[in-house]
Amino acid sequence: MPENFFLSWLIIETAPMNFRFLISLATTILLVWALNRSWNIKGTPVPPLGKFLAPSHGFWQNIEPNGYRLPEMLNLPGLKQPVTVLFDSLMIPHLFAQSDDDLYYAQGYITAFHRLWQMEFQTHAAAGRLSEILGSGKDDAVLNYDRQQRRLGMVYAAENALRGMERDPVAKLVVTRYAEGINAWINALSYKELPVEYKLLDYRPEEWTTIKSALLLRSMAQTLNMGDKDMQMTNALKLFGKEMIELLYPDMEPVGDAIVEKPGKWNFDPVPLNDTIIALPDELVKITGLSPPDPNIGSNNWAVSGSKTQSGYPILCNDPHLTISLPSIWYAIQLHAPGITCMGVSLPGAPGIIIGFNDSIAWGVTNAQRDLVDWYRVTFQNNRKEKYQLDGAWKDTRKVIEKISVRGRDAFYDTVVYTHWGPVPYDEHFRAENNRKHFAFRWVAHDESEELLTFYKLNRAKNHADYMAALDHFSSPAQNFVFASVTGDIAMRVQGKFPARKKNEGKFVLDGSKSSQAPQAYIPFAHNVMDKNPERGFVSSANQYPADATYPYYINAVSYEAYRNRRINNLLREAGSVTVADMMNLQLDTYSIKAEEVLPVLLGFVDSSILTTEELNTLNVLKSWDYYYKKDAEAPAYFENWWRNLFASIWDEMRNDSLSLSYPTAWNTIHLIKTKPDFAFFDDQSTTEKETLTHLVRQAFKKGVADVEAWKKEKGTALRWADYKDTYIEHLTRMEPFSYHVEHGGHGDAVNASSRRHGPSWRMIVSVEPGGPNAYATYPGGQSGNPGSAHYNSMLSRWADGNYFKLLFLKQPAQPAAGVLFSTTLKPE
Repeated sequence: MPENFFLSWLIIETAPMNFRFLISLATTILLVWALNRSWNIKGTPVPPLGKFLAPSHGFWQNIEPNGYRLPEMLNLPGLKQPVTVLFDSLMIPHLFAQSDDDLYYAQGYITAFHRLWQMEFQTHAAAGRLSEILGSGKDDAVLNYDRQQRRLGMVYAAENALRGMERDPVAKLVVTRYAEGINAWINALSYKELPVEYKLLDYRPEEWTTIKSALLLRSMAQTLNMGDKDMQMTNALKLFGKEMIELLYPDMEPVGDAIVEKPGKWNFDPVPLNDTIIALPDELVKITGLSPPDPNIGSNNWAVSGSKTQSGYPILCNDPHLTISLPSIWYAIQLHAPGITCMGVSLPGAPGIIIGFNDSIAWGVTNAQRDLVDWYRVTFQNNRKEKYQLDGAWKDTRKVIEKISVRGRDAFYDTVVYTHWGPVPYDEHFRAENNRKHFAFRWVAHDESEELLTFYKLNRAKNHADYMAALDHFSSPAQNFVFASVTGDIAMRVQGKFPARKKNEGKFVLDGSKSSQAPQAYIPFAHNVMDKNPERGFVSSANQYPADATYPYYINAVSYEAYRNRRINNLLREAGSVTVADMMNLQLDTYSIKAEEVLPVLLGFVDSSILTTEELNTLNVLKSWDYYYKKDAEAPAYFENWWRNLFASIWDEMRNDSLSLSYPTAWNTIHLIKTKPDFAFFDDQSTTEKETLTHLVRQAFKKGVADVEAWKKEKGTALRWADYKDTYIEHLTRMEPFSYHVEHGGHGDAVNASSRRHGPSWRMIVSVEPGGPNAYATYPGGQSGNPGSAHYNSMLSRWADGNYFKLLFLKQPAQPAAGVLFSTTLKPE
């Protein structure tokens, strides 16, 4: 009995201990499990906190207050001979290789060292694969983005681009070795060394393949050359009639200052076109949400002859305007090997240098505004869409089953139908709205091309002839290539694959049942707009109309720039004994010709006797404005709000819930205000009363003042243009801690074309001199893609303040240079 009693007592007394142990064990297991898996809380991804917070390998390892330095020596598989890499004070790498094989391998390796996550994220976005990383997103926003990329044929475009690259043995070698270098970096990465974005989003980089470089280049083509308004113009034609749309949307606005003006001196016979007139469509395309490309995406470039410079040598300038983001769009680098000593900026993920200079030439690019998209109305035989009508017969379609992997849920399958015109993006399964028709998407960038060879040859070019030969390989995205050489030549060439068409062809949707609706020919490259050593002593482009009215080919685009180009040309015409400092001042110029031309007209409509005290103060501020968008100015905010409200009220007819319409340009709106004050569109259709232009201008003024005063009250601060504009440089993940607000002047219509989310993504000025290039540059960010690095944003404040860095151009690895931070030698394993 006592023994049984003792045993019972022991069991009772130890039970709580066992229970506590089990609870503790279960809690520990649960915590280990919870801290080593990712979560999604209300659409926000949360990484495995155990790994992410671990001091030995978590995000702490991504903090680099002085910038991470590679070891002095690295043994790499696949390298054939040693490559020396010098990193200067800006963390710009200078690569010295003994062959092309090793040069592009090293470029891939070093670029991945600084920008791997950016490279992979951007190519996933191009391919329609973001759902793999981010999940489907709120309201399937990410999934729908991926579907649209697939349906627009972005991978199809990249496959064709890669096919074009690989036809040439040099281009194939370059893109292949670049990929191998990237993979050498990827394969050596442990969790500890992963970029912080991989840790936050809890995934690892995959193998880099050559098609990713093609995807990156086609993604840039999508940004620059996919914009069109064919459907919007078709709707406008139906609603307003042919005569009205020619008034609202003229192909060539009489602004003047085309990129190249040589009236009657186009010394070639254009490609003959048949006299068949394509019938204009008579329909409404009920697809909503179609929008033209952002007008803030543009650029400036110019080259000044030595006859106008103080040094006697040409000066070339370029500042491409793109969405400014972090990591920075561009990656600065110098490439040196037998036959090449070149410096400038690359696109992370693509080999070679896109904008830059060597010891003989310099070059830069701006976007060539051109309509390179067509929409063809397609008739399918039945709902299965296995055949479509063409020239009286039924032609087979090609169906592509797109598997879209979605993080956290089952894969999504989508079917994209291809015709010989291209894919059919919109149907009853995607953005159908109420439209009963199908349209095939034809885009020049879907074609095979060999742009990689252009930059391979430009990087090595010695003279104008080499520059011209390099551009003969370039098709898309269409660009204005500026050029200057040490021998004194300056040049401009508008280069791309452009359809040869008669007036109005390609401006509206086309009949996809007739093969005759395709372009009859493409403009021969020798007939593209170009100029060399013009008498005025400079060449320039700023996204304006490419040629004077005597150019023998029809030109059409969404719109052309009307103000920056004239400001640049006005100042260059007046300039003499130009210096690099003068060109810096021109790139930073914030004067607005648009404001100069329209504000005095608008002020003439204002009746000061009916204004409030605030409105009278605003009127006086605007009257005294010098039209510069300076950081501390008040007037720009008032003017912008006045103009924005007026523009919206004039073109209220273009806001339509059931279909898409295009807005006339700012220049044409101002032209109509000046020349047609009784124009029918000046009656606001949203009200029952009949308005006049005077009424709209006064109403917009009052609303504009109210908007600004409301902002001032909300912010509790004095009005400054830099604060009101609030330039914001956002990380690609849209994470606020990795993004920056900066104070910056400028405006989209000024040479310094800085807006809230767009602006000069790279400012470069090169004096091309026999002793070597004298080059200066800056960009909004830094060389490193790591938000924890000192070199993530090391150039940002200087960019915002309008300061430049002198670029270190090295000719040999042993060259003494005070600006070199450290070096590393890449050696064969």
